Amino acid sequence: MGNTHIAESGSVQSVDRAIAILEILAQRGESGVTQIAADLAVHKSTASRLMSSLLAHGLVEQVSDRGRYRLGLGLVRLAGAVTSSLDVVSGSRAVTRALAIQVGETVNIAVLDNNRVLYVDQVMGPSMVSMRSWLGQSVPTHCTATGKVLTAWLDKPSRIAARPDSWGKLAPNTITSGEALEKELAQVRELGYAVAYQEMEADFVAVAAPIRDVHDEVAAALVISGPASRLKPKDFDSLGQIVKASAAKLSGNPNYWRE
Repeated sequence: MGNTHIAESGSVQSVDRAIAILEILAQRGESGVTQIAADLAVHKSTASRLMSSLLAHGLVEQVSDRGRYRLGLGLVRLAGAVTSSLDVVSGSRAVTRALAIQVGETVNIAVLDNNRVLYVDQVMGPSMVSMRSWLGQSVPTHCTATGKVLTAWLDKPSRIAARPDSWGKLAPNTITSGEALEKELAQVRELGYAVAYQEMEADFVAVAAPIRDVHDEVAAALVISGPASRLKPKDFDSLGQIVKASAAKLSGNPNYWRE
C-alpha cells in the first residue's frame, strides 16, 4: 500500500513537471534541457526524461541542430478539440467571418481565465498587414478590450480578483491603478463595449463587446483588433456598435453554438 502511494505521488509530480515545461516553453518560445532543469530545480537527466516523453507525444518538438525545444503540433490538435467543444466557439464562425469582412480586421473570441484573458477562436481579416495569431494567447485583463468586457459586469470582489498581479506600464496608455480601471469599467458598462487604445502594445487597438449566455451573464468577449493607423478614435463608437450587434447575434440562444 505504501509503495503504491509513493508511485502515485511520483506520477503526479511528473505530470506537474511536464505541465510546468509546457508553460515555460509557452512563455519563452524555445529552451534547452539544461535551462529547463534549472527552472524546475531538478537534475538534467530528469528534465531529459520528461522532454523525451513530451516529444514522443508530439507536445514538444526539437529545434534542429540546436538542442533546444519548443511547443509541438500535438498541442494544436488538443487545442482544436477544446475549441470545438466550447459553446462560445461552436457555430459562431458565420458571424465572426462576416464581422471580419465588414470591418476588415482580425476578429477573436476570448474568455476569462482567472485574472487573464484566453483567446479561443480567431478569424483573420482581409488585410494582409499585421496578420497576427492570438489563438491560445493569454493576456492581462486591465489593458485589453476583451479583459474590460469580461470583467466589467462582475461584482466588485470578482473585479478586484481579476486585476493584474502588477500595474507596470506596458504601452503609452496602459491603466496603472485600480481606481482608474474601475472608472474605465463603469464606462464600459454604460457604453456596452470596450476600447483599448495602445494600452497593451504601442500602435495596437482593439474594440470588444460581450457575448452573453441564456442567463444574460457575460460568457465571452467578441473583439476586433488592428493597428492604430487603421482603427482611429473617431471610429471607435461606430466600431463599438458594430461589434455589439455581432455579439448580440451570438448571445442568449443555447442552440446557436451547436453546428
